[in-house]
Amino acid sequence: MTKTVSFVLPFYNEETNLPVLFHRLLALSARLNCATEFVFVNDGSTDGSLAYLAGLIPQHGNVRVVDLSRNFGQMTAVHAGLRHAAGDAVIIMDTDLQDRPEAVQDFIAEWERGADVVYAIRANRKESFIKRALFRSFYAVFRRLAEIPIPEEAGLFSLMDRRVVDLLVALPERNRYIPGLRAWIGFRQVGVTVERDRRGDQIPRQSFVGLIKMASDAIFSFSRVPLRIATTLGLVAVSLAVVAAAVVLYKKFVSHVAIPGWTSTLISIFFLGAVQLICLGILGEYLGRIYEEVKRRPHYVVRQVLGCPPDAGAATAPTPEPK
Repeated sequence: MTKTVSFVLPFYNEETNLPVLFHRLLALSARLNCATEFVFVNDGSTDGSLAYLAGLIPQHGNVRVVDLSRNFGQMTAVHAGLRHAAGDAVIIMDTDLQDRPEAVQDFIAEWERGADVVYAIRANRKESFIKRALFRSFYAVFRRLAEIPIPEEAGLFSLMDRRVVDLLVALPERNRYIPGLRAWIGFRQVGVTVERDRRGDQIPRQSFVGLIKMASDAIFSFSRVPLRIATTLGLVAVSLAVVAAAVVLYKKFVSHVAIPGWTSTLISIFFLGAVQLICLGILGEYLGRIYEEVKRRPHYVVRQVLGCPPDAGAATAPTPEPK
């Protein structure tokens, strides 16, 4: 029986990149020895992306579009796509042309050799020097803080076996960092080095604030070290206060030398105030995530699903490459 590989492809305003990507995906599917389905997830696009994909559906029976009611964020869009994917294995890819579809053949080869998860190790990134440095710093910090082994330079681009996908979808977290959850699930995981290409239109969709939020979700979801840092800062502040008090008392009653001025007092106040604010900020991050969890709102809202549902033959044999 022919196996099916699903592609989960979240997008936001990728009107210029989608035609190029789809052409490459069709060329790829013609070389695979398995059936394919393409599950595109519209994360609130305002350009012509949705209209372009809707026009593909009559000619390509293995194309489905999950249209979300608004922009819920990349990780949530991926989660929606995973819930709608029906394949024996599921591949997550960005639609900005930075992930090379041709690398999927290596992913499938590793899967057929028994791997449950095959993830891309990003090499030769084409972003700016500052952005590359920030990404390296994030992975270095995250790997040290996380309580589970996290592969370095491993993003969303990956293949997951059906049992891994089912477990991942069943996890209840609202703040979802998919690469971390994928690593947490375990099973046999293999990395494949893939060169990271430039964005097709050179216009990043993820803002700097969005990247910071994603990084904080990753760290606070997979580590309690920030809480331990807050405790350590508190202990350090107490220790310094005890030492300072001992010095002041010694000079006052033993050396009979009073410490003039308010400099030491102001420094102590500012130091203790900074420690308290840092600790409150760390606690606030964890409490905010608890608040999001207890509300129990749906992860996303679907406006419509275009194309065949999984039980109606959505996954078909490879479609000929368009001319």
